[in-house]
Amino acid sequence: MAIALLAVVMAGIGGGLYGWQKAQNQLPAGIAWSNGRIEADEIDIDTKFAGRIANLLVDEGDMVAADQIVARMDVRDLEASLKRSEAQLMQAQKAVDEARAALEQQRSQLALARQQLERTTYLVERGNATRELLDLRQQQVDGAVAGLNAASARVAQSEHALTAAAQSVEVTKVNIADNMLAAPRDGRIQYRIANVGEVLGAGGRVFTMIDIASVYMDIFLPTLESGRVKVGADARIVLDAYPNVIIPAKVSFIATQSQFTPKTVETRTERDRLMFRIRVRVDPELLRAHAQAVRSGLPGLAYVLTDASTEWPARLQSTVGR
Repeated sequence: MAIALLAVVMAGIGGGLYGWQKAQNQLPAGIAWSNGRIEADEIDIDTKFAGRIANLLVDEGDMVAADQIVARMDVRDLEASLKRSEAQLMQAQKAVDEARAALEQQRSQLALARQQLERTTYLVERGNATRELLDLRQQQVDGAVAGLNAASARVAQSEHALTAAAQSVEVTKVNIADNMLAAPRDGRIQYRIANVGEVLGAGGRVFTMIDIASVYMDIFLPTLESGRVKVGADARIVLDAYPNVIIPAKVSFIATQSQFTPKTVETRTERDRLMFRIRVRVDPELLRAHAQAVRSGLPGLAYVLTDASTEWPARLQSTVGR
């Protein structure tokens, strides 16, 4: 009984495969096809620094936009560091103001010393002042010049300290911002790896998302057919789950080296025949227009034009628009 039932099932499968292959063989000569699975680029959302997760703002299956905050790390220690750095910045600014005021005072003193030197020189030339007073005025000028140079050096030193304090504040702000984990692209959260309260090391994964603007299917074609395929060639994707939805695509990659046919590939040629991997990619703008429908892992077929002059048959005309 079991053997008879198995024979009926195998006959049904064989008949189905025969009918399916017969339908594929009715394609025009300028079209190649093979089966594959829809894939999307996966992006890990990781921590930059070691820390504790404070909040998770999205969950698996949620759609996210580029730069949307999806998780927050505990930044209380960084906020304390920021307050300290800002206080140091205020002190550095005050030191700069004081140094600049001292510099102006030294300039005034130098100007006064030079005026006194000029008057004394005039009086000495007419015999109304002593040479000792002239020497004293010259020493006063020299001292004012040295004081001015020292004040200028203190201003430069305090300005450097101010720049360093400002940079410390900026770095702390950047570190706080980097602890707000954001989605790098538009997409859907695929997996949640960590939970609130967990302590992660630097580079710890929190979420894995799929990029809805980068969806493709890899297929394998034999040498004769792959040799006629060109990058940019028109393609169509038909998923098993949606046989009446024809998705337009383009060839974006052709492998330069052949490989043995993967066991999961259904071909009309022998299993030990060498094949070339072809990638057909869906237009990103089309994907954004149908973002909610984007999924990965679904099996289906991809059809590729090997002859640009070949027209798509009616059953492969695109049914998906922007």
